Amino acid sequence: MTKLPFHKYQGTGNDFVLLDDRQQQFNGADYRLVRHLCDRRRGIGADGLILLRNHPDFDFEMVYFNADGHVGSMCGNGGRCTVAFARYLGVIEEKTRFLAADGNHEAHLDADGTVHLRMQDVLGQQQIDEMGIFVDTGSPHIVRFLPASTLAELNVVAEGRAIRNSGLFREKGTNVNFVEAPATAGQPWQVRTYERGVEDETLSCGTGVTAVALAASRRGATSPVRLRTPGGDLQVAFARRADGSFTQIYLSGPAVRVFGGEITV
Repeated sequence: MTKLPFHKYQGTGNDFVLLDDRQQQFNGADYRLVRHLCDRRRGIGADGLILLRNHPDFDFEMVYFNADGHVGSMCGNGGRCTVAFARYLGVIEEKTRFLAADGNHEAHLDADGTVHLRMQDVLGQQQIDEMGIFVDTGSPHIVRFLPASTLAELNVVAEGRAIRNSGLFREKGTNVNFVEAPATAGQPWQVRTYERGVEDETLSCGTGVTAVALAASRRGATSPVRLRTPGGDLQVAFARRADGSFTQIYLSGPAVRVFGGEITV
């Protein structure tokens, strides 16, 4: 039995266990341990676990695990929280360049704690029958637009799980975002997300709202797009090319340290 120091962060309600693993002592192959730490009843509780590690070519490397214990793809809110954690540790100051599952990222922090994370360029979008629009923002996402005043009552878990497990996406599955357009111009797009790996609705999803913002551009949304999740507000800025691809994509929002401590494992 050993004591493991940890930190808990959240970005618009999307919460993570963060570990300073610059000495690379944490066994990331132990998926049962990762799952235990993310367990909300028997562990610390989180939507995912993130290791901050040294890297010879970057300020740091972010290694992300889903709550099910397995290595995940890119996590936007997790990336923003990792940037805030890196500053807390003194690894960076206001700007950074780091490595994640989908490649290198840049980010900068405002004085109020807002983290602006540059996402990877997105080549395009694909309409998948009645399911919605598929967008890969470092993690796969389906974006489904709903009629007005229907999002609040939607059974996100049931509807999202059915799409997530569709044979079209095979064993890897997909994340699913349900979206309601603003009633008046200037108001935020409403978003609720079912996340694979967590296998539940989460309060917010960074790669998800990024996918929503890009898909919403087909419906008249212009950069920057404001988005409201159950956990809070985020903003996505982008430049759209003539060929329909997107570049200069920035996900912006708060990243907050909740508490830290030690857990016996």
